[in-house]
Amino acid sequence: MTIKHTDFQNIALAISAYSDEAYTNAKKINSTALVGSHPDINADGESFVGQFRYFNTLNPTVNVASLTNVADGTRTDVSTAMGNYVKTVRTFGAEQVNLQKVISKADGLAKIARDFAEVRAQDEHDQLLAVMKGVALSEVALGDLGGAGNGGYIDFDTDADAAATGHFVDVNALGQFGAAATGAGDARPLFDASSTGAARGERLFQAVGMAFKDYEPDYMYMLTSPENYAQMRAANLVDETKIQDGNLEFSTLFGGKFRLILTRANQMVAGAASNDLNAYSTKCSFIVKPGALVNAPIGIDMPVEVERTAAAYTGGGSTDVWYRWGAINHPTGYDWAGSTSAFATNATLGAAASYTRSFDALNLGILPIFHA
Repeated sequence: MTIKHTDFQNIALAISAYSDEAYTNAKKINSTALVGSHPDINADGESFVGQFRYFNTLNPTVNVASLTNVADGTRTDVSTAMGNYVKTVRTFGAEQVNLQKVISKADGLAKIARDFAEVRAQDEHDQLLAVMKGVALSEVALGDLGGAGNGGYIDFDTDADAAATGHFVDVNALGQFGAAATGAGDARPLFDASSTGAARGERLFQAVGMAFKDYEPDYMYMLTSPENYAQMRAANLVDETKIQDGNLEFSTLFGGKFRLILTRANQMVAGAASNDLNAYSTKCSFIVKPGALVNAPIGIDMPVEVERTAAAYTGGGSTDVWYRWGAINHPTGYDWAGSTSAFATNATLGAAASYTRSFDALNLGILPIFHA
């Protein structure tokens, strides 16, 4: 038996009426303004990957007009290029023993239906986090300067578009923050507990300024771990007033400049083993502009399907329920360079080889900051 798409929507609407699971009430990336849309990214096409067109960054030539020189002015090239993105489809299945309700007095099928939305939301959150890790790894690989450990932004004068400049900041590298850390004793966290007042957060502002220059947006999202959040609270850097964004409420830093999203996922995406980063940069926090990630759902013909087996459990019967969903998750400013013959896994979404930078560095929206 197949449940029609309209029936599935009714199931999804009913989910909010239940609270029998102790789910972590985390702010999912896919429900924030960190995720945007792109008019040319959609699920059309007979392939695992798709393409969208974008305008290349201008390198304008400005001419000085003359009343005596009849030569033509030099024109500026305005061109477009094609970017690639990848699709992914996920499934979630569960089994209900039909006679179980006689003992448990609980409707297992209703429980399964209530799980669908939470499972999907968490999966899409994990996909987007994997995308950011893949972008970070690709930038670290780009910024490798022969193992020097300072291939990202090392000061305010670093050329963002130089061939060997990765779009990341390593707080423990030689440069703006001092000498390169050579031991655990001089490894630098993102927040400086030895300073006083707002100066405790100076490294964060320096990193953002080194990367985004004068193209810094009004507010950004900060994805970090509960451990780093504890450091911010201990340093009294967390704002008392929270920011309301839709149906979500965010703790913020510095008068709403940074909206905090906490994740317990492994924050270290580093390449310390290959000497791309300082070996004592063991943690990573992400500063992300609004709309830096594109999320586009893929329509599935049979999102929910039910199969009943009457003979199972010696005639007691069982019911299998399968839920399917798909999405395109893509970082703005990058081309997909991974597999073109399969749906993307979280491992491929998080791989350095899966992304190639296509935008000018100042137009990128994901800044990894590596720190102790």
